[in-house]
Amino acid sequence: MANNKRDLFLKRRQRVRNKLKAMANGRARLSVHRSSKNISVQLIDDVRGVTLASASTLEKELGFVGKNNVEAAAKVGATIAERAKAAGVEACYFDRGGFLFHGKIKALADAAREGGLKF
Repeated sequence: MANNKRDLFLKRRQRVRNKLKAMANGRARLSVHRSSKNISVQLIDDVRGVTLASASTLEKELGFVGKNNVEAAAKVGATIAERAKAAGVEACYFDRGGFLFHGKIKALADAAREGGLKF
């Protein structure tokens, strides 16, 4: 049974998502995706199946196009927090996917919490 990195990532993502869905209670999901060059986050309402707000380093007004570092992640986290407030979302749950909660993912989550999101 050979487990490569991709298989382990997918197993971890499903495990995290299934645990979060069990305790969702109709709250929105803050879903994070990290690539080698960018980081993006979406606030998703799973009941209606719509994206309420999103932020990414691909947006030129953030000034981090093509950057995937801790500073860029913190800026994206602060941006999603203010866009969530504008959309009327106060509480959500944090879906880190299969990514480990440290470094860039932790910086994004901390910035979103400081911006007023509760999770």
